[in-house]
Amino acid sequence: QVQLVESGGGLVQPGGSLRLSCTAASGSIFSIDAMDWYRQAPGERRELVAAITSGGSATYADSVKGRFTISGDNAKNTVYLQMNSLKPEDTAVYYCYAHKVISVVAGIRSSGDYWGQGTQVTVSS
Repeated sequence: QVQLVESGGGLVQPGGSLRLSCTAASGSIFSIDAMDWYRQAPGERRELVAAITSGGSATYADSVKGRFTISGDNAKNTVYLQMNSLKPEDTAVYYCYAHKVISVVAGIRSSGDYWGQGTQVTVSS
């Protein structure tokens, strides 16, 4: 079973920065197609913030372009989200999502998509 372990959330003042990390934890991951960051504010739908493929191609929501940077470390099965110039409207629970995670255990290959547990980001003075 693959678990996505997130860290880095917290409380920050407007204009501040945070760096989120998400690691796919399993001893047998062979590959991951892409990893995304989503966020969900209270009473709102979950929205895609940024995405990155295993080849390094990144896309961003218009609301975070120029402020957020997504990056990945394939060797560590980890994705990062550097968030700068944070605004109160960035307040949400942030979730990572991994596409087509291929793992091999005892010679048996399996594939699946996985969500992280979420990490709270609060931007407030």
